[in-house]
Amino acid sequence: MWWSHVLQQGQFTNPETPGYVGFANLPNQVHRKSVKKGFEFTLMVVGESGLGKSTLINSLFLTDLYPERIIPGAAEKIERTVQIEASTVEIEERGVKLRLTVVDTPGYGDAINSQDCFSTIIAYIDDQFERYLHDESGLNRRHIVDNRVHCCFYFISPLGHGLKPLDVQFMKAIHNKVNVVPVIAKADTLTLRERERLKRRILDEIDEHSIKIYHLPDAESDEDEEFKEQTRTLKASIPFAVVGSNQQIEAKGKKVRGRLYPWGVVEVENPEHNDFLKLRTMLITHMQDLQEVTQDLHYENFRSERLKRGGRFELLEVPPDPIFLLLQLALFHFSSQLSTALP
Repeated sequence: MWWSHVLQQGQFTNPETPGYVGFANLPNQVHRKSVKKGFEFTLMVVGESGLGKSTLINSLFLTDLYPERIIPGAAEKIERTVQIEASTVEIEERGVKLRLTVVDTPGYGDAINSQDCFSTIIAYIDDQFERYLHDESGLNRRHIVDNRVHCCFYFISPLGHGLKPLDVQFMKAIHNKVNVVPVIAKADTLTLRERERLKRRILDEIDEHSIKIYHLPDAESDEDEEFKEQTRTLKASIPFAVVGSNQQIEAKGKKVRGRLYPWGVVEVENPEHNDFLKLRTMLITHMQDLQEVTQDLHYENFRSERLKRGGRFELLEVPPDPIFLLLQLALFHFSSQLSTALP
């Protein structure tokens, strides 16, 4: 028989148990396709100047996203308006490619009157939803670039006694548009007791003002105990109190990233010193969930609201689809020729 010849050549063999079909390898196919395509993620960082936002982002991804940044002086900050600066970098680790876009908001909270300083940020988030909706509704949907904001790190000053009125107003303005993760900046300025007291105060004020922050999903029952414990620890660490540094210093005979003080060394990647590792673990292990919540909750809410308003695109900067315009032009000429040909 021909099939016995094929089996003898070893081209089609079944190493598994009888009754095995092979669709159990479907996850491997999805994995290979995803790795080949790569991943996209957009992270927004918001907070007052001087809280170490840029340093923390560079520490998180071990890259320099702001090589040519110019720090404005105090006189410039007084009249400065909020700007949007998006930096995109391609990161590859063990064959997996990540297209990371970090959206910074210099000027936030710097002006004397900061009452309306976050309108520019809200407009940017809505514009990315609008662009995605426009691309999704076009003819060429195979190569849509997803620039929607999947997560927002909101930096809180460690010098106050909780949330400022501006913090409350901003988080309430965006919590239905993006996943908000509160971060206490420069945690090395606080003692451990002060840090825990500030965390409890911030959580109480978040509940008091009904602010919706990103909640990590519960671990599935079939997950191993180590992952369940990690999830519980991450949930208990919100808001994350972090320290950022790109400097290598020597501590206990080894090189570490941290900050050197007269009384000792604060190690960035030491979980006993701050929550930097916990924040990075949360971001990496729940990156897919952040994207799914953005797609299934925030984007769908925006899309339904847009459809209720009539479905017309209001974003003038988005150019129309050229293929669609050509089809419209061809249809117009065909209609004109048809009308002249008919008696």
